Amino acid sequence: MLSDKIRILNFDDTVATQKALVTRYHPVISDLRALGPGVRLWSNAANARKVSAAFAPEFKNAVTFLGSGDFHHISSLLMDQFEEPVTLIVFDHHPDWDVLPPRLGCGSWVSRTLKRPNVKKVVLLGVSSNDISSYSIQTGNLKALASSRVEIYPYQHRATSTFLKKVPADNVSVKVRNKFLRSRIEWQELQGRNLEQFFGELLKRLPTKKVYVSLDKDCLGAYWSRTNWEEGFFKFPEVLLLLKLIRKNLDIAGMDITGDYSPARMDGAVKTVLARLDHPRDYTAREQTFAEVQAVNEKLNIQILESLSL
Repeated sequence: MLSDKIRILNFDDTVATQKALVTRYHPVISDLRALGPGVRLWSNAANARKVSAAFAPEFKNAVTFLGSGDFHHISSLLMDQFEEPVTLIVFDHHPDWDVLPPRLGCGSWVSRTLKRPNVKKVVLLGVSSNDISSYSIQTGNLKALASSRVEIYPYQHRATSTFLKKVPADNVSVKVRNKFLRSRIEWQELQGRNLEQFFGELLKRLPTKKVYVSLDKDCLGAYWSRTNWEEGFFKFPEVLLLLKLIRKNLDIAGMDITGDYSPARMDGAVKTVLARLDHPRDYTAREQTFAEVQAVNEKLNIQILESLSL
């Protein structure tokens, strides 16, 4: 069950410097700033062990803030704490299910987590980025769609084609047409749907009552959140509704929140160059002062905690 403890894994001085949140909730802050540049975007095994060593057992069921979405892969390390059967529910603009290296990266952590047999299902909500567009989806974990182990619901996205890759057709969340060299995926968009009805139907399919929730605020439009990434399409009242339904109907074993903007400071020239290529030019915090960005993100973080009755 979700505890009333709140923790900040402080890689980048984002959430830890949000004074109203810190004053109101008194979170425990783990100072991991020395690891931040080496862990941002992806982590090697040595740094991953150092991060995991900072996880106190009494915070296993806490709400954990990770800072920038560049640290979303830390969610996979947090899930390593659980041995019991669990379902992972992710709110994100990106699927984070790449099958290419690095294994522990912000674009591949879902695939790493799927290797754990206790993770019975992953539900991806709001994914609408180019990562699931034709061609780009070729590096996605399409095999995980088999038997609906992964269900993926874009907020809005046109149909997608894959080439020389058959897509499992037994997935409840997508309509698949496999042809000789090409497969076509038609998505069940969340836009315009009755989300309460949708979630009620989803509840019936979950193999576990225990869930872990990971919320990347880049799933939201720029009005609601300022991130290192492009704008999502969820409206916060819609996310709020789903969070309340999760809280009411499921046993939340733990939760993390990411998507606060911070300047992308990296270790090493190679990672710096790759980070510039990976980050979009039109990220939502662009051309705003850090104070302006912090004000928007802090307000949203407090609203999320309030929705959890914390």
